Amino acid sequence: MIVTLVVLCEVGFWVLLAVGLALRYLARLPRTGAAVLLMEPLLELVLLVVTVLDLRNGAQADWKHGLAAVYIGFTVAYGHYTIRWADGQFAYRFAGGPKPPGPGYGRARAVHEWKLWLRTVVAAAVAAGLLQAAVWYVGDGDTASLRMWQTGVARAVGIHGLIALTYTIWPKQPKKTGQDPSGTVTGERPRTLTKP
Repeated sequence: MIVTLVVLCEVGFWVLLAVGLALRYLARLPRTGAAVLLMEPLLELVLLVVTVLDLRNGAQADWKHGLAAVYIGFTVAYGHYTIRWADGQFAYRFAGGPKPPGPGYGRARAVHEWKLWLRTVVAAAVAAGLLQAAVWYVGDGDTASLRMWQTGVARAVGIHGLIALTYTIWPKQPKKTGQDPSGTVTGERPRTLTKP
């Protein structure tokens, strides 16, 4: 049941996001769209309550409860960021909004990657806290799978940190297209519509 609920929460997240943005930009109902988007945290609250009730009713703590904790942590850290990103993309593609800036290159890209890493740290901290609360709640029962998830989120923080570090050591550079910033192909005259 917990795994099914995690899947439903993920699907529900994207459905609410699509409906909220469609109402906001396509139907021109910004307040209604915002109200739908504000329902997103309710999904995680439902998942948390059901997980706690499952443990309270005597279910053995296993990987499913760990998955629920990690999902909630990820959504806490990345949910608003994902909504903001999707909002910018939707406004640009369907409502004539400005093109959202990309992560950039060089130092700007490295800073962007470290900010994402901080979100992963928050996700891991929330997940580890929920997992620890479950360990304390279970008490003398088998908590090996919950401890395994705690180790996993710590490992994810380390791996993501190494990825962010590579952008600092080897900054990402723009692809060489043979064009200068004005759009002119280097080594050629600017093209005109009339024959010389």
